[in-house]
This record gives sequence, C-alpha cells and structure tokens, in this order.
Amino acid sequence: MRKKVIAGNWKMNMLPNETIEYIENLSKLVKNSENEVILCVPYVDLFYALLIAQNTNIKIGAQNMHFEEKGAYTGEVSAKMLKSINVEYVIIGHSERRQYFNETDETVNKKVKAAFENGLKPIVCVGETLEEREEGKTADKITMQTELALKDLTPEQVQNTIIAYEPIWAIGTGKTATSEDANNSIKEIRKKIAEIYGQNIAQRVIIQYGGSVKSKNAKELFNMSDIDGGLVGGASLDPQEFSKIVNFNEN
Repeated sequence: MRKKVIAGNWKMNMLPNETIEYIENLSKLVKNSENEVILCVPYVDLFYALLIAQNTNIKIGAQNMHFEEKGAYTGEVSAKMLKSINVEYVIIGHSERRQYFNETDETVNKKVKAAFENGLKPIVCVGETLEEREEGKTADKITMQTELALKDLTPEQVQNTIIAYEPIWAIGTGKTATSEDANNSIKEIRKKIAEIYGQNIAQRVIIQYGGSVKSKNAKELFNMSDIDGGLVGGASLDPQEFSKIVNFNEN
C-alpha cells in the first residue's frame, strides 16, 4: 500500500531565523504522524532546516536545481551541491518555474535524470491551465507532461519518482479541484505510467495533489483512492495549519 506524502513548498518565503522557529514548532506537532513529511525551502534556509530537522521525522527538500553538475550558470545550484549537504528531495518543473523561468518538458527531464544520478528524490509537477481544462484537454496535457518528464528513466527510477498533479488554475487562487476530479486526473497519470512501465510500477508511484490544499479539504482529498498526499503551498507557511494537513487522518 502506498504511503501518504505531504510536502510543503514554501516558495520565496521564510528567513533562516523563521525557518528554525518553524521547524522547532512543527516537529512537536507531527512527531507521531505515520505520513511522510517534507519541507521544500529556499536555498538560504536549507542548511538551517537540515540542522534543526535532525532527529525529527521531517525531511528537507529544495525547490529547484540545474541539470548540469557544474559550470558557468550564474545563480544556479546543482544536484551534486544539494546532495553534498544531505538534501533528500527536490521539486522539479513547478508551474511557476515553467511560467516565469521558461522551464520546458525537456529541461524537466534533464533535471529528473540529474536528481537520480546524485541520489535525490524528485517531486515532478504536472498540471493544466484553466483554458486547457475548459477545452477538455486536461488528460492529454498531464499525461504528456508525465511521459516526457519520465523519458528514458529505468523502472526503478520511475517507481521512486513523486509526481505532483497541480492544476495551474488552482494554485494560489483558493480554487480547488473537486476530490473526484483530482482523483480522476491522477488515475489518468497512473494509467499512462502503466502503459509505459507496467501496472506493477504504476501502482507504486506516489502521486500527490496540489492546488489550494488546506486543513479543511485535506482529509477528503487524501482519502481518495489514487491521491497519495499533497504538495502544499500557502498553507505550509503556518506550522499549525500545515500540521493539521499532515495529521489529516487523525482528525
């Protein structure tokens, strides 16, 4: 049975001192959770987050990385650099990276490969725009993104990839896909993985939902058959609120 994985994406928020205080508070609130807890924090917070999260059940991830190991890429950080300080996870292909920083399906695939080459676990984001949703193109868009992101990976690597389905129209808008819609979209992603890698692998892949996840809707979303937790944005900035999402199955 797949476990639930709840990851917080802080985006461009939190200073180091705030990070320390946050993790000290959160660790007390989620210490007994049976769900996997990940915080994806800004680069400047990584060292402090890793330090404070030691001896807790909180895992630390980055929000992006470059696919090259080193070179003349001013302002970028490589997978090898992240691994050197014991980061475990990295978000790849978030819609904001695609929208504002020209991330493509090709660069997403390169980053996923680089993550695995350096022992990082990728959280790969896929999702459709409101226009694509209204035109009935949701399944085509997200399955294509999934297929291209996983291109040339081994079955074992695919099995260890976390996919986050995040409808772009629901990110930061307060709008949430219905639990049925989200579950059906995730079923489409799992079906595509099964077509390429087989049903056994597809049933082991963790696929999260992201898009205005809050403590009020987490239980309904995460109890659906194919939703394996969430990638949480704004609600992850408050340790009390985020802990309620992590502990959704205890309420």
